[in-house]
Amino acid sequence: MKRHFLSLCFVLFLSTAAAAGIEAPDLLVRDVSNDVLTIVRKDEAIQAGDTRRVVDLVEAKVLPHFNFRRMTMLAVGKDWRQATPEQQAKLIEAFRTLLVRTYSNALTQYRDQTIEYKPLRVSPSDTTVRVQTEIRQAGAQPVQIDYALEKTEHGWKVFDVIVAGVSLVTNYRGSFAQEVRAGGIEGLIRSLQAKTRQLGDAQQHAGVRT
Repeated sequence: MKRHFLSLCFVLFLSTAAAAGIEAPDLLVRDVSNDVLTIVRKDEAIQAGDTRRVVDLVEAKVLPHFNFRRMTMLAVGKDWRQATPEQQAKLIEAFRTLLVRTYSNALTQYRDQTIEYKPLRVSPSDTTVRVQTEIRQAGAQPVQIDYALEKTEHGWKVFDVIVAGVSLVTNYRGSFAQEVRAGGIEGLIRSLQAKTRQLGDAQQHAGVRT
């Protein structure tokens, strides 16, 4: 359940950041989330579970607006230093592909969740902030979603998402370390690629169009 909300909310926040421009991070979260929810509610193909359509949306709108290199470095942790530049590039690509597939699948499951935005105190000198939101759905407990953003010359970019106190990058770090111990950096790359294939197979068995 936590991963579902994490995946969904990460996509909701990031999907149309290009249109929003450079603005205060909390306003960016609000504007982008509202825009994406409107699209999802009206798109019959997405509501019907068309994963390919959502993947295309994520590829076009999401990827330019968060720092996958930093996210991968944080998730891999100290083992990042033992990877060659070529392996680092493969890790970033494999992790990106896995997250895109995960988020795309979660977005097709969106129905009637609403988002409450918490007040943000930020000064002009701040280069990292944590934007807090709460996801509400009838019949379920609210889920706290926090976004860690960094200020760059290209605007605010997300480098971590925290769901109910659990960090995305920290959550992956333990399993990544195990994979590296078992099969080295190449073993971790193969594991990420295998997980992506498994997600695709699961979606096909569930009858989701890809």
